[in-house]
Amino acid sequence: MKILIIDDEKDIIAFLSKGLKAKAYVVDSAYDGEEGSYLARRNHYDLIVLDNNLPKMNGTQVLKEIRKAGVKSPVLALTVNAELEKKGEMFKLGVDDYLTKPFLFEEFLWRVEALLRRPQHIRDKVMRIGKLSLDTKSQLALRNGRRIYLTSKEYSLLELFFHRRDEILSRSQIMDQVWENNADPFSNTIEAHIMSLRKKLNRDNEIDYIHTFAGRGYKFSLRRY
Repeated sequence: MKILIIDDEKDIIAFLSKGLKAKAYVVDSAYDGEEGSYLARRNHYDLIVLDNNLPKMNGTQVLKEIRKAGVKSPVLALTVNAELEKKGEMFKLGVDDYLTKPFLFEEFLWRVEALLRRPQHIRDKVMRIGKLSLDTKSQLALRNGRRIYLTSKEYSLLELFFHRRDEILSRSQIMDQVWENNADPFSNTIEAHIMSLRKKLNRDNEIDYIHTFAGRGYKFSLRRY
């Protein structure tokens, strides 16, 4: 899953990004409201973390702009302002939850996970294809009872393939969902990670569920092509 953090405090972004990436989330960041609004409207994010006190555009302005543009991603607002009236204003504008600075990362993570569990984002905790399963809660992959040890990027790739099963995903779609916004789109990192993932999934010469379509992308499917 991909999360956008919009905050002008670099230490806060570094702190939250490190913790989220350790949980296998993909994280993009913006340090002002204009950049944050642009990224939110240009890309799909499963969650947006939005500070209220931002240069160029404040959090309220960003929220108005992205909601007007049709962005429906849940928004977790961060602010030092704990006044009830301010909270009410943000909720009316489309914030889904509110966290007052300073806060512990554990509480932040609880709120992130709660927002991602809401009905519009409900997904099966355990997904299966053939004899391969992925438990998204424990981030555990099994094939024929054999545990598959994945890097964070390999896990994100596999989770994306499960969610978009039987669809051809282009390189740009995979890059947008699994890699950070500043990743080099011309590198061979996608191909290298898919090659590594295939080796781990098919260690015992099992059926390969990842199919390559030259010039188009990749499809995750039980069907043979």
